[in-house]
Amino acid sequence: MRNKDAGARHHRLIYLLSVAHRRLQRWMAAQPESEVTPAQAGLLFILGKQDGVLMGEAGAALDLGPAGISGLVDRTAAAKLIERRADPADGRAFRIWLTPKGRTALAQAKASAAEVNAALTEGFTAAEIDVVARWLMSIQDKFPRSSDE
Repeated sequence: MRNKDAGARHHRLIYLLSVAHRRLQRWMAAQPESEVTPAQAGLLFILGKQDGVLMGEAGAALDLGPAGISGLVDRTAAAKLIERRADPADGRAFRIWLTPKGRTALAQAKASAAEVNAALTEGFTAAEIDVVARWLMSIQDKFPRSSDE
């Protein structure tokens, strides 16, 4: 699993990932046209693909545990972007649905994401971006969530 290339040892990948994540999150949250946080946008993207998912399914898709998804759903529902409804098949479970305001915010979030992705990929070839994407995806395989999350 170790990369024996001497140059690879000096890239400070953990630091670079951490700083990149923080800067991107702050920049996105500071955009004046942004009605939603990056986390809320992620939830809206999930519901845009399949409205009415179980909260646990949304949490798994966003790599959030029960407390994390519960708080995110609470904040997003308070913003009137989604609504939570009891699952008719299981009264203990809740499904989440986009509201009309949430659909509008989703369209805006998609446009913003396209702009950010264009900025992120600027100056790189498609092949280089494919390698970066493959590397980032490999992190999920190398460091899976624990079963207690």
